[in-house]
Amino acid sequence: MSGPLLVLVGPMGVGKSTVGQLLAERLDAGYRDTDDDIVAEQGRAISDIFVEEGEAAFRAIEKQAVRRALSEHRGVLALGGGAILEADTRALLAGQRVVYLSMDVEEAVKRTGLNAARPLLAVNPRKQWRELMEARRHLYEEVATVVVPTDGRTPEEVAQAALDAVELKQA
Repeated sequence: MSGPLLVLVGPMGVGKSTVGQLLAERLDAGYRDTDDDIVAEQGRAISDIFVEEGEAAFRAIEKQAVRRALSEHRGVLALGGGAILEADTRALLAGQRVVYLSMDVEEAVKRTGLNAARPLLAVNPRKQWRELMEARRHLYEEVATVVVPTDGRTPEEVAQAALDAVELKQA
């Protein structure tokens, strides 16, 4: 299999970055986050890209960042929450070891406060989060090799559950 050891997908605030870094440490591998790649490449925050250019422009930038990371990175890769919206990206994830980190809305509220720094949740965050998940859940499930619930678990417990689920051995 070419590409990353493991790709993490899931909604904003689920802990992809935290769990991804733990997994990278346990697997003695590098860690990469496509959101970080976009911020570095664009020289501005993702929320600024949304405001200045709109979601469609951001998704086009994101699609290229994901394509590049999948071809270049061999460690643990975390994708932005909406990366799976693009059919091309979902196709690229076929054959990859993809872990969908899931959580319910109550857990999302606890973790993120569903704050306004999230551009897609600026108005009525709980309702918008639910709507986002209704639109995206089946896409996360479509690309996932395994689903790892994160509700009520520490990042360490989630990382271990992900390793166990995909049967990867720690370094």
